[in-house]
Amino acid sequence: MNENKGYLGKRRRIDSEEEDGFLIHGEGGKKSKGLDEIITPLLFLEEQGRNEVEDAEKSRTEEMVKLEEKRSRTMMDCYSGIQDSYNDADRIDATRRRKVRANALCAATSVVSSVGISSVDGSDSGTAGNDRPPAAGPQRRLWVKNRSKDWWDQCNSPDFPEEDFRKAFRMGKQTFELICNELSSVVAKENTMLREAVPVRQRVAVCIWRLATGEPLRLVSKKFGLGISTCHKLVLEVCSAIKTVLMPKYLRWPEDESLRRIEKEFEGISGIPNVVGSMYTTHFPIIAPKISVTAYFNTRHTERNQKTSYSITLQGVVDHRGVFTDVCIGYPGSMPDDKVLENSTLYQRANAGFYQGVWIVGGSGHPLMDLVLVPYAQSKLTWTQHAFNERIGEIHRIAKDSFARLKGRWGCLQKRTEVKLQDLPIVLGACCVLHNICEMRNEGLEPEHEFKIFDDEMVPEFGLRSMNAVRARDAIAHNLLHHNLAGTSFLR
Repeated sequence: MNENKGYLGKRRRIDSEEEDGFLIHGEGGKKSKGLDEIITPLLFLEEQGRNEVEDAEKSRTEEMVKLEEKRSRTMMDCYSGIQDSYNDADRIDATRRRKVRANALCAATSVVSSVGISSVDGSDSGTAGNDRPPAAGPQRRLWVKNRSKDWWDQCNSPDFPEEDFRKAFRMGKQTFELICNELSSVVAKENTMLREAVPVRQRVAVCIWRLATGEPLRLVSKKFGLGISTCHKLVLEVCSAIKTVLMPKYLRWPEDESLRRIEKEFEGISGIPNVVGSMYTTHFPIIAPKISVTAYFNTRHTERNQKTSYSITLQGVVDHRGVFTDVCIGYPGSMPDDKVLENSTLYQRANAGFYQGVWIVGGSGHPLMDLVLVPYAQSKLTWTQHAFNERIGEIHRIAKDSFARLKGRWGCLQKRTEVKLQDLPIVLGACCVLHNICEMRNEGLEPEHEFKIFDDEMVPEFGLRSMNAVRARDAIAHNLLHHNLAGTSFLR
């Protein structure tokens, strides 16, 4: 009996253990299935969140691009409006000048006619034996104020020292004579019955001396013995003639043979192949314009100089000698360097495929693109990148030094000018052409005329515009370092 009880108790324990095991395994399966049901939605949510982040990033990028395009269009619309305003002002001024000339001509004609009639009457009366005296009363008389021309007469004399002439006009007598001969057919005027025309040499001298010294028109008038308004008119006329006649000859993109020679010169300087130019963008101070003041407001110069500054820009490409081969003049001073480049003719021709397989070296304010080669801008650089920046800096320094000579040679560019804003591109273009003529003829710059240039270069928001250019720059940097062309100054 006791044995049966023991057997039954043992059997119950075994059955209970089997049931417990079954329950444990069943619960484990249920737990695994529950975890799968929890993890799957989490993975789905994670994937969905990742997609949402990518979509948001893509949307943000598209919005930034659209905003940038809208800002560029707004700036161009603003600039076009400014140009239209200037054109209207020019038309009004031209109409006013025509009326003034017409009135002066009518007055001169009436005076000459009255003089002729009186002389005829006198001769007739004398013939008839009539002794009546001429009619009493005031008569109109045309006259020109006598001004001293002693200073200009001395400069124009063949005995005037070459050194003094060079200090006054920033060039030698032969170069000055060359410019006069080139412009004589456009600048020369004929004598009239009222006054003698200003000679060509004096016209050119007034313009060049004004550009070289930057002195006010009142002092120019005293030096050359001419009226203030006459001097102002001569400066603009000669500058316009220089831009029309001399710019196509002395400031143009090189031909194929010249480009190959420039490539060799730049490669000899830096070891970087296919470089045909060095680019720099500078600012020229101006008086606050009457319209679109904010467009010309220069924030960086204002902060550095601690006074309100307005400016216009000049983007220039120079060859190995510092001679300009391309210029873009007149965009407002608030535009950064990369925006000036995007609105230039150089950029448009590059997009049209005009420049193929060549580089123009820019600064840190320009973007890296298929045409423009710029230094590495990140803070931590490898030895290879240091070496590349050192070599490309030698090329970029050529453009910066050329702009320094431009401002040092023409003193009118160093301070705020009184020239109207719509006339400034003509004056700046004439300065660039005269700079090229002086550089081509090896006209040196006196030590007292040297100028230290300084411009703030802002890193562009989108600095990398072409992956092909990124790979090409890395290849150039690698070749410079591993072919012993990089120099070692960065190791010191």
